[in-house]
Amino acid sequence: MRHDFNQLEPVRPQTRILQAVVIAIVGVTFLLQSGDADAEQPNIVFILADDLGYGELGCYGQTKIRTPNLDRLASQGMRWMQHYTGAPVCAPARCTLMTGQHLGHAEIRSNRKAVNKRQFPGEWPITDGIVTIAESLKDAGYATGAFGKWGLGNAESSGSPNRQGFDRFYGYLSQRNAHSYYPPYLNSDAEEVTLNDPPVPGHLRKPEGEVKADDYRGQVYAPDRILEEAVEWLDKNKEGPFFLYLPFIEPHVSLQPPQEWIDQYPQEWDEEHGAYRGQNGYLPHPRPRAAYAAMISDLDEHVGTILDRLDQHGLSENTIVIFTSDNGPTHPRNDDRWEVGGAATKFFASSGGLKGFKGSCYEGGLRMPCIVRWPGQVKPGSTSEMVSYMPDWFPTLAKIGGAKLPVNQQLDGIDLTPELKGEGTPQRDEPLVWEFAGYGGIIAIRDGDWKAVRRDVKTKSPKKWELYNLANDRSESTNVATSHPEIIQRLETRYRANRTVEPDFPQPLFDPPSGVSENN
Repeated sequence: MRHDFNQLEPVRPQTRILQAVVIAIVGVTFLLQSGDADAEQPNIVFILADDLGYGELGCYGQTKIRTPNLDRLASQGMRWMQHYTGAPVCAPARCTLMTGQHLGHAEIRSNRKAVNKRQFPGEWPITDGIVTIAESLKDAGYATGAFGKWGLGNAESSGSPNRQGFDRFYGYLSQRNAHSYYPPYLNSDAEEVTLNDPPVPGHLRKPEGEVKADDYRGQVYAPDRILEEAVEWLDKNKEGPFFLYLPFIEPHVSLQPPQEWIDQYPQEWDEEHGAYRGQNGYLPHPRPRAAYAAMISDLDEHVGTILDRLDQHGLSENTIVIFTSDNGPTHPRNDDRWEVGGAATKFFASSGGLKGFKGSCYEGGLRMPCIVRWPGQVKPGSTSEMVSYMPDWFPTLAKIGGAKLPVNQQLDGIDLTPELKGEGTPQRDEPLVWEFAGYGGIIAIRDGDWKAVRRDVKTKSPKKWELYNLANDRSESTNVATSHPEIIQRLETRYRANRTVEPDFPQPLFDPPSGVSENN
């Protein structure tokens, strides 16, 4: 609709040979296992939506919101029907993706602010010692760029994307800054580049009077600037191989989408409840249902821009594109006419018939849409019922890119390439684990068709274990824990064997007493 990047001046990419020589001379700072490189390393584009639910794309059953580009991507590739995020909120989910570790081993197990005096202090950083998939691919000769929302540490911290394997970063380092689509600045690597002066704050209320969308718009729409930078970087690195990570911010509220998208959705949608006034947080909007749909359609358009650019450069045949989301859709709050920020996730059946929302370890908070296109490798229009999740992408992308795996870092994922190529479903020896330190503390384990959930584990009144058989109870409507205590015991035992203590995100119910070994 709005984007015309054909005028961007292409720049001849720097050769990868020099980079390879430098790596060979300097060496790596950690021991590595050998990886297998294909004859030609494919480019990798990983697109991560923010708070997009399992049922919010047309190819996953959505009937009201238009997502033609993602639907086209699905027709050209594979839809994963049981793909899970690594965590039910932003930062820890991104940590599991970057590090290949589930929440029982990850350094970041909930959203937590860093400690500094900055306007937007950023999130608790991952450490220098952790190895990211970007670092592994960079060492294998890939150019690496990230554009969007980071959430794993500010520019001065060990978690800076430039210190974690990315040659180039442009976007929001801080999740809090990303609450507004017209923020004061975005980060260009370590530099804060002014975007809107004055900026639009991400949280306001308007208890009375007319609500106008234009009152909450600024000069520069951040998603468009992020996309421009991503396209320019793609142009510069088109000779490849490249790893392009696109953690776009939509449809995370606030509701601030372009008016031209809002105008494409029916006025009648918003006649039932009228304007949203900010009572559930974030910004007011006169047409919240249309605005929420517009944000997803705008996200879809951004994906289309990237796909078109790959076509323009003749790169689509040698590029694997992965699209998924960091966690489930926005959850309810005080005024039940809307969800947080005025979002309309119940109206759009955003969880796709699954139980729960963002912040929940039920299926609606964890099971994500996931689409993979890889011409010549992935069968067009195919689906997979394999149970997979975010930590799997580290070993999978390393395999695809011929990168090496860190020897001294626990990796909890498995290589998905046999499933992608139709060569058979790989065996998973350990259960899927979520040890979430936020929202009162939630533990979830999936092993085969069985899934156990325990809530409020960090409170004075922890809930009992719940148990669901997802083979015949996809919506988790029937808790069968009392009928199968032996399964609960088995899953809890396997969970305890698949976790380590993380002092920054303690779990008193499961951590051993101070000074006592976890293996005693």
